[in-house]
Amino acid sequence: MPYYRPIINLEPIMQKRTVERLLLLRDKIRREVPQRTARETLLLATWNIREFKANRLDESYHYLAEIIDAFDFVAVQEVSSDLAGLERVMSLLGRSWQYIVTDATEGSAGGGERMAFLYDTNKVSFRNVAGEVVLPPDKKINDNALQFARTPFLAAFQAGWFKFTICTVHIFYGEAGNNSEGMKRRIDEISSIGNWLKRKSKNENSNYILLGDFNIEDPAHLTMQALEKSGFYVPAQLRDKPTDLGQTKYYDQIAFQLTDDGMKIFDKKESRAGAFRFTDVVMRSEDLSLYQSNFADKVQGKNEKQVVNYYEKTWRTFQMSDHLPLWVELKIDFSDDYLKKICP
Repeated sequence: MPYYRPIINLEPIMQKRTVERLLLLRDKIRREVPQRTARETLLLATWNIREFKANRLDESYHYLAEIIDAFDFVAVQEVSSDLAGLERVMSLLGRSWQYIVTDATEGSAGGGERMAFLYDTNKVSFRNVAGEVVLPPDKKINDNALQFARTPFLAAFQAGWFKFTICTVHIFYGEAGNNSEGMKRRIDEISSIGNWLKRKSKNENSNYILLGDFNIEDPAHLTMQALEKSGFYVPAQLRDKPTDLGQTKYYDQIAFQLTDDGMKIFDKKESRAGAFRFTDVVMRSEDLSLYQSNFADKVQGKNEKQVVNYYEKTWRTFQMSDHLPLWVELKIDFSDDYLKKICP
């Protein structure tokens, strides 16, 4: 990783803490995430990084970069219209990493948010097709909303033998009640993007991956049913992985619409997946005293419980995120299959 040199420029206390935490982070990654390979597998991840802009401590960018570098391809939601934060992480990742990002989504629901694909060019190549999803008039989401609150973003890539088009979303949240208008729109948005991409996959006979923040409540909820009814497959290894810090919500998902050849990428028994819980080693609950001076003005006059709550549920989520990165390992080397087909 080329980013270690900037650590030297950190002030001594932060430098020591950053090095200690990076070592813990790297050890956790080695234990929980498969090692990146040269050509056999693709480590694919999705991560909603809360209000991802230049609003973090210097050390936080190092932690974000270390986690992203554990994978080959990461879809990121909630990138700010100001790309300074993203550019900072990209500079730490090094020259082999590239990104493609959308324009900022305007409007109160969009919040000026962008979505991005980050990928290591040593493993993944861009196939020169990218665009934001705009539905035709006859495919509008519902009677009140023609388009998505935040425009889904898709692009075409190749990793090894595997060619795929990937679409990232940040689905409308609204109210949480099952009978609320907000929930209805959430479900309608999931159904609309799933059905639209299913048609494209069938028409093109190509592999589609749909991933991002769907704001899915749990694996049995109407929101998950909407995704699966559209024909997208969510592997069991991903369905049961909560992706919020409280480990109670299943907001983020990775789903597949694959051709017969594409079905080889994922083994239902052997393929690995997970949600990486960075708070076990970075900005832990017990680290409150190390960081409290950074938000002392926000908790002035608060009792101990309120201070802890602010640190755990607000401050550190704006340093890292309130979502965990969700990842999956895919097989992308089909050389043996190809040779056996030529000469059975």
